[in-house]
This record gives sequence, C-alpha cells and structure tokens, in this order.
Amino acid sequence: MRKIILLAINAKYIHSALSVWLLSAGIKKYARIPHDVEIIEATIHHSNEEIAGLVTAHSPDIVGISTYIWNARKLPDILRLLKVHLPKAVFVLGGPEASHNVDYWLESGADFVVQGEGERKLPELLDALAEGKAPPPEPTPSEKPINPYNETYISNLKGKLAYLETSRGCPYRCAFCLSGESDLIFFPIETVKTHLLKLSKSGAKTIKLVDRTFNSNPARAYKLFEYVMALESDCCFHFEIAADLLDEGTCKLLSTAQPGRIQLEAGLQSYHEPTLKAVSRKTDLPKAEANIRNLLQGGNIHIHVDLIAGLPYETLNHFQDSFDRAYMLGAHNLQLGFLKLLHGSVLRNQAKMLGIQYKETPPYEIICSPWLSVEDISILKKTENALGHTYNKSRFLSTLEYVLSASGLRPFTLFRNLGESVQNHGMPLEIYAEQVYECFRKMPNVNAIELLERMICDWLAMVKGKNMPNFMKIADNRRKQIIQGVEKKLGRPIGREEVALLPSGEWVFVDIANRDSVTKLYKLYVVPVM
Repeated sequence: MRKIILLAINAKYIHSALSVWLLSAGIKKYARIPHDVEIIEATIHHSNEEIAGLVTAHSPDIVGISTYIWNARKLPDILRLLKVHLPKAVFVLGGPEASHNVDYWLESGADFVVQGEGERKLPELLDALAEGKAPPPEPTPSEKPINPYNETYISNLKGKLAYLETSRGCPYRCAFCLSGESDLIFFPIETVKTHLLKLSKSGAKTIKLVDRTFNSNPARAYKLFEYVMALESDCCFHFEIAADLLDEGTCKLLSTAQPGRIQLEAGLQSYHEPTLKAVSRKTDLPKAEANIRNLLQGGNIHIHVDLIAGLPYETLNHFQDSFDRAYMLGAHNLQLGFLKLLHGSVLRNQAKMLGIQYKETPPYEIICSPWLSVEDISILKKTENALGHTYNKSRFLSTLEYVLSASGLRPFTLFRNLGESVQNHGMPLEIYAEQVYECFRKMPNVNAIELLERMICDWLAMVKGKNMPNFMKIADNRRKQIIQGVEKKLGRPIGREEVALLPSGEWVFVDIANRDSVTKLYKLYVVPVM
C-alpha cells in the first residue's frame, strides 16, 4: 500500500480546504487498489521549509498538491525542497492553477498534472502508478457528489470556515472567470440537505457555499434557503447569488430569516454597459438594485456587493460612477477587487489584443490598460485601502454618513481623498482613527464638533473593551456619578471604556451584551444632560 499525502496550502488559518477532502473521498470510493491517504493543511504564512517538513515527516510515495493563485508563488520552491528530501516520490498537481498551465508546472517539478475535476481522475492515476501502467484516459465526470465530511474533517474544522458545493459549474460565461468553462450540474437536493445539517452541527461559525451562482435555479434555491432557515443552529450561511434572479417569493422568504443566519454576496462587477458586454456579463442591473434594496430593508441579512476594477472599456471616471451607484445601495460590504488575468480565462487570452498589461506572477493582477493608467490603478488601490479599513469593517459608519451629507462629496471622492491622505498598512486603530478625523475635519462644510461626536459614538459601537484615543476623551468630574447611574440601569458593572462624554455635554454608553448579529455593532444609549 502506497503512502499518499494530499497537501493544501490555504490563504488563512481560518480557511479549510474542501478540495483535498473531496479528493481523499474520491480515492476511497473509486480507487481499485487500497491507498494510505493522509491530508495536510498548511497556510501561506508557513515558511516553505515548514511546509516541506510537514510532508517529508510522513515519507510519502506520492504527494498531491492543490494549486490556486494564492499559493502558486510558493509551490516551485516547495517542490524543489521536497524533491531533495524525497527523491523517489511522485508529485501530482491539480487545481485551477495547474490545470491551465500544465507545461510550467511540469517544468517546475511536477511529475503529473491532473486537469479539471479530480475525484475520479486522481484515483485512476494512483491505481495506474501502483500497477506501473501509463496514466489512464479521461474518465467521465460524475454527477453524484462525493461526501468529504467524515469525522476527521469535522474535527479538523475547529471553528474554521466550512465549505460546501451544491452545484458545479456556472450558467454564465464571464470572460474573467473559470467557473463557466464546464456545464452546470446540480447535486441531489436531499444529499445537500444532509451535508448542510452535518456542517451546521460541526462547530463552524460560517458555512460558505461555493456555488458561483447559487440561485441560478430559483426554485431549488428557495428550498435550500428555506431549509437552512429552519435549522437549529447558530451558523451563518454565505451564498454567492445573482441578485437579478431573485424572485418575489424568495425575497419574501429571506425577509423572514433569523438575523445573521444568511449572508448574501451579489457580484455586480460594473455598471458600464460596454464593459459588461465585453466580458459577457449578463445582469439586469435595475432589478438587481431593487432586490438588494428590498432585502436590506429587513435588516436581517448581511449583504456584500462586488465590483472589479480593470475590466475592458471602464475608465477611472466610469469606475467612479460604478462605485457611487454600488455604494449608494447601502450594502454592508462593498468589495473593490482588481482584475486578475487567470490562466485559462477568455480575458487572459485576449489581453495582448486589448492592450491589458498584468503581472506575470500570481495572482496575475492588472498593471495598466488603455482605459486605466498605472496612476489610475494606484488611485484605486488607495481608495480600496480606505474603504477596506472603514466601511467594510463597519467602522465609523455614522461618521461616513455625516461627512458625505455635509460635504456633498461623492462616495468615491470621499474614499479616494481618505486613501490618499491616510494609507493604512497595519496601523494601530487608535492612530488610524485620529488620522481619519484630521482628514475628514478638513473636508468642506464638516463641523469639527459634530464630527468628533459621531466618531466617539462609532468607536463605542464598533470596539469592545478598548480605550478610545486621547483626542476623543473629554474630561468631566461627573464620570463616576454617570457610571454609577448607568450600572444601576443595566444592573451590572461596566468598565470606564464603555462610557464617554460627548461634546454636546451628553453621555453615551455602550451595552456590550447587545450586539447586532448582522452589522456586528453594539447598542448605544445616550444619558441626557444632567
């Protein structure tokens, strides 16, 4: 029996790798010859030597590695290290990075590359290697899902993100994506429900469904939304959807979901029609907007919307329009991503013709194009930095609302100005908050007193047990008296960091036992002027 190691290198510790567990289950189900399979999960934050050491400690005969844009830069060096320590081992690579760049990975040390779906292909390759035969021809993909959720998988979650696919493929053929390259297959709904139930009891806080367009079959999506809403669980279920495909019945159902049970991610990508046409993106934008606003009114579902900067024909001015429209929807998170020219994507094949320049190393991010200069990309990066450290982390939300209203600035302009004034790369929150205050204070028609009051309230609502920065502190000899009154009202002791004096003379305190399950902000109460 040969020793097989399946190696996953995740982007973060909190992530779990569904792919290697599916492959392990596929080997168990389809291999004719018994194989001793063990899974190793590391992260990109481990050194290459550490990862190689984890593998070599098992003295494997065959090493299978799952490749993605987030770990591809590390793999050539890891392969070199492994070949030194395991000269007789066979190295098999799979995953989207290897599948679409076979020659490169064979030159980098892989002995075999499995292209496409691996649940059947890998066990047949392992059987052939064990028998000393040539690799088999392409097997037929299975429409029946494999169950990767064994007890070892569940025990390894330990509060991490859990992943589940209920379908494979995508009905759309977006030029920047790989998911639409295969036909859409739906897995049996009863099997999906069984997996959802098991994961809901696993201890995972969030279960992310990896279907690229979960609601491409609206009737099926309705049944699964209904199912997860009925589960006795504290889990949050994350779905990637097409917002324009939501029908009235589904929106009505979702409005009744327990707060925090469901999280939706709606990819808009762009509002510029020539851009959407160029990348074969089909979206009924008015309907998508109406559905997103409708769902937000309920206050029970956390909603993300996504934009991609760098798509063809979208200039900086065009993107500003897209940003402003997306921001004004009021979603809880506006993800500003940057175009990545993935191996195997239509857009990568067209990049030279279109004049798009991109980095040759993963994740192959855009450098410039005929529509966005290097300077434009820099502006967008700084804007994304500001957005990511404020709005997308539910920081200073009422402050942002006030500054936008008072200054009359467009959302993109505000975040661009903040990003160009303050670039946060690991800055302590107290220092960042003061620099945000100084930047906003200089904006037109912003009242410094009102701004400070908003920031104090936002600080209390978004931070638990953390002393506020000195610029927010206002001295008052009534603090002890106020705290005693608040303690009497709450019926429990409170810390000094839970109470603050506002410039208006009112006191505000935060109830850290009362946190919104959707926004993750704490409830605030104002004590009238005494």
